[in-house]
Amino acid sequence: MHDSATVLVTGGSGFVGSHVIAQLLAAGHRVRTTVRSLRREPEVRAMLKEAGPDPGDRLSFFAADLERDAGWAEAVAGCDYVQHVASPLPIGAPRHEDEVIVPARDGALRVLRAARDASVRRVVLTSSFAAIGYGHAPQVAPFDETTWTDPGRDVAAYVKSKAVAERAAWDFVAAEGRGLELSVINPTAIFGPVLGPDYASSVVVLRSLLEGALPACPRLYFGIVDVRDVADLHLRAMTDPAAKGERFVAVAGDFLPIVEMARILKRRLGPVAHRVPTREVPDFVVRVVALFAPAMRQMVPELGKVKNATSAKARRTLGWTPRSSEEALVAAAESLQRFGLLKGAKPRA
Repeated sequence: MHDSATVLVTGGSGFVGSHVIAQLLAAGHRVRTTVRSLRREPEVRAMLKEAGPDPGDRLSFFAADLERDAGWAEAVAGCDYVQHVASPLPIGAPRHEDEVIVPARDGALRVLRAARDASVRRVVLTSSFAAIGYGHAPQVAPFDETTWTDPGRDVAAYVKSKAVAERAAWDFVAAEGRGLELSVINPTAIFGPVLGPDYASSVVVLRSLLEGALPACPRLYFGIVDVRDVADLHLRAMTDPAAKGERFVAVAGDFLPIVEMARILKRRLGPVAHRVPTREVPDFVVRVVALFAPAMRQMVPELGKVKNATSAKARRTLGWTPRSSEEALVAAAESLQRFGLLKGAKPRA
């Protein structure tokens, strides 16, 4: 274990942020975290109790918003490292793409500027596979860290925001970083155990399957990774000298179609998965529905696109060994049931 450090985690109330905090605390670090309102502190502490012992005064909270300068200098002062996890993620399609792109880009630059001015050693930025594998012609080879999404192509606002924000972060460190180090994590769809009612949009898709909200499976393909392994990769990238100036794809294995995810849930969860559909819906049906359901329009450009990605770099460089895709899916589903977050399902003690 590395010596104890003081680490700022942005967005501590979020799915990934809460797991990063839990693992930092377990490793013996002192942690600060930002939330938009300090009223969320009790909620975040309650989530963290699901992941480990009460951190007490080793965890402190600061109010800061990605869209405002106030609070960032205070939050980062005296920190050795920053884990910049927070990023806007809309439910459904925004009215204008800048509602997502501008806060993501400007928020990343705000955090990097504050980190540089506070003489932080390294920032680990949570980007996404969205910044790598979209807007490309079909390809047989798996995507890796050498590829960038083209934000000028027909891609969803969230996808564009991740590509633009990550590019801006690398450009800032190169031009104005003054020695600040940057490492970037690019996860695919994140599953694994939720610690409370705040979880990733990928888990929302899983919940929709379990609740029977999707009558059939769209022909979409997901790379899968467990949130615990995403957090582990963040910690490895924070201190390993080999991670300086590098980006790392986080994916457990080959991409899976939604219908295969559904079959895994059926096979592993029994009665809990009785509403899960196991047939695919034709693409034209999704396109028609998307005309009337804005949230589904973001799916349309990806229908039927088979893609894959490799985490060989993270495994080779940082010794990262993720759980299987199946384990990540099942852990997410079981935790949704345990917290009573599935309609019509009773929470388990």
